[in-house]
Amino acid sequence: MSLSPALRQVTFADLPGWLEDDQLAAFEAFRRSAFHVLTKPYRSGALGVAFDAFGPSYAEAREQPATTGAAAREFFERHFQPAFVVPDGRDHGLVTGFYEPEVEASPVRTDIFRVPLLSRPADLVDVDDDNRPARMDPYLAFARQTPDGLVEYCDRPAIEQGALSGKDLEIAWLADPVDAFFVHVQGAARLLMTDGSLRRVTYAAKSGQRFTGPGGILAKIGEIPLEKVTMQSIRAWFKANPHRVDEILWQNRSYIFFRHAEVDDPALGPIAAAKVPLTPGRSVAVDRLLHTFGTPFFIAAPSLTAFGGTPFARLMIAQDTGSAITGQARGDLFAGSGIAAGEIAGVVRNDADFFALVPKSLCAGFDS
Repeated sequence: MSLSPALRQVTFADLPGWLEDDQLAAFEAFRRSAFHVLTKPYRSGALGVAFDAFGPSYAEAREQPATTGAAAREFFERHFQPAFVVPDGRDHGLVTGFYEPEVEASPVRTDIFRVPLLSRPADLVDVDDDNRPARMDPYLAFARQTPDGLVEYCDRPAIEQGALSGKDLEIAWLADPVDAFFVHVQGAARLLMTDGSLRRVTYAAKSGQRFTGPGGILAKIGEIPLEKVTMQSIRAWFKANPHRVDEILWQNRSYIFFRHAEVDDPALGPIAAAKVPLTPGRSVAVDRLLHTFGTPFFIAAPSLTAFGGTPFARLMIAQDTGSAITGQARGDLFAGSGIAAGEIAGVVRNDADFFALVPKSLCAGFDS
């Protein structure tokens, strides 16, 4: 495997804000991946950053952890060579934000808590090229097992109108369908239970249909100008138009199923696609078909100031993915958990430059 021409070699001096960034938290996030890969390696992405090349840096991260920002910077500079990630058809890359919502929930249905979060149904099966029926949409990665074979699974409108009722799938109940929808969008949540306990749910599977965001729908029908679509503006519109919630949300056919997860460290986020807890402000979701989980990315987004009030320039670690995160220079920044994190994540949609830190053993394959 050789490196893609989409990765163009640069130097650390070319990274705007590299010396001002404190990379210790990024090192700690990287080290979590270093321990995970002892049990299961990551798949190499199509851009040619081979997982095996991380061996020496992972070994050192496990055995000799950095304890200061300066030591973390020296570690990354010693093991890696930065490469500018060429955007797909635009001048700059793009970053958005995601977070872990924190919502009140009940273990049982009540007059107030009436919107369920569901666990994975027994008849939902994974689909790939080996078992996909000939006429099934090739996009679908899940299907429903029937006596006559696999068929497309029930979609959001059908499920929310009772298609799965009576199957004992409810793992928690929320009060607001809009809150529940955004838990689906984020793929995880912390639940403040009515008995005072704190629980976490995280993604288990989905019905499989394509995601259609409410922001795009509301912009298309002239309710919110596209340039003003944020999580906050969408929520405000739903609050002002409660009678139209189903009309808009049911146009998104995709439905998410959840499972319970432990809250081992309240300072960290949920365990995501790279199988490690996400680090607020240091974990990024990328296109996993192109990039290799565990890859450090320095991301510079001068117009983004929601993270701390200064232009965003941080080392991030690729530790998640998402169906909307596609392309070479495309990332979703994890902002953390709770309301404050949601206020940050909800406004992030900024141009950004991506610099992948490539293991030095691969540098002979650079197109410089």
